[in-house]
Amino acid sequence: MSAEGADRTHPAVEKVEAALLAAGVEPRVRWFEAATPTAVSAAAELGVEIGAIANSLVFTIDGEPLLVMTSGAHRVDTAFLGERLGGRIRRADPETVKAATGQTIGGVAPVGHPAPLRTVVDAELAGYPEVWAAAGHPHTVFPTTFAELVRITGGEPGPVEPGSSAHEA
Repeated sequence: MSAEGADRTHPAVEKVEAALLAAGVEPRVRWFEAATPTAVSAAAELGVEIGAIANSLVFTIDGEPLLVMTSGAHRVDTAFLGERLGGRIRRADPETVKAATGQTIGGVAPVGHPAPLRTVVDAELAGYPEVWAAAGHPHTVFPTTFAELVRITGGEPGPVEPGSSAHEA
């Protein structure tokens, strides 16, 4: 069960809330009793389609952190995305994720990081009127929209795998 506005706090969540406020977004963080570290678990808890979950995945491109906000219905094709972005992409290890975001895997938010990250936003998320992203902790999420996600992250919208309907985005 989830509770919006519960009297819970965590330093990483507070940074996400502060970043949202700074971007002109009212933070509506929802806390869950159990961790929801995957798109499947978050979608089940929220009662939404898995594609409406905006997974925050950290990679490196030529050694620099890269945040990919992808629909929970997709896998990131690193060869495809690397070619699209002009570099070699690899999955970041947990230490790199923590250093780049200040957050742990399973709760990485699109904002609230120590420094801005180069971000790609899966254009497939545009097909949902509301999407849900982690809020800095595996027990938290917040609602947003595709357009707002692109704006608050400074992200580049586009496909993250070949053959998606967003390929022309």
